[in-house]
Amino acid sequence: MAIAMRLPAISRAVTEVASAPVGLRRLFCSNASRFSFLSPQAESQTPARPQAEPSTNLFVSGLSKRTTSEGLRTAFAQFGEVADAKVVTDRVSGYSKGFGFVRYATLEDSAKGIAGMDGKFLDGWVIFAEYARPREQSQPYQPQNNMSRPPYYGNR
Repeated sequence: MAIAMRLPAISRAVTEVASAPVGLRRLFCSNASRFSFLSPQAESQTPARPQAEPSTNLFVSGLSKRTTSEGLRTAFAQFGEVADAKVVTDRVSGYSKGFGFVRYATLEDSAKGIAGMDGKFLDGWVIFAEYARPREQSQPYQPQNNMSRPPYYGNR
């Protein structure tokens, strides 16, 4: 009788473990790879992001908060002629937001810059360099009519 009462809880726990991401299962279940109830779709890897088309503009992520545009320029200049380097900074603090852009003069130089700096250390942090994707066109602002709701008069 006691086992019959515990079966719903056990099946619920099995379902939760099977639907958990692979990393969590490995973390919390020492023998998770031996269980046959784990769904094969949960074990499949997520597809990689599509790569951007080669261009002279590179997106650099993983930058330290202390990295400056000039430091980024000198780091990438050893692989080709850098036309522009910009670290995106916070308006209030002035520190780096952790990413930036490097524009090379030629496509060959930008390919060398990715090969030379992707996964390397800059200011103590591992950085990642890839071709920048073009900006998505944003929709023009359209004000919404808020008259469909009654006005809020506060506490009465």
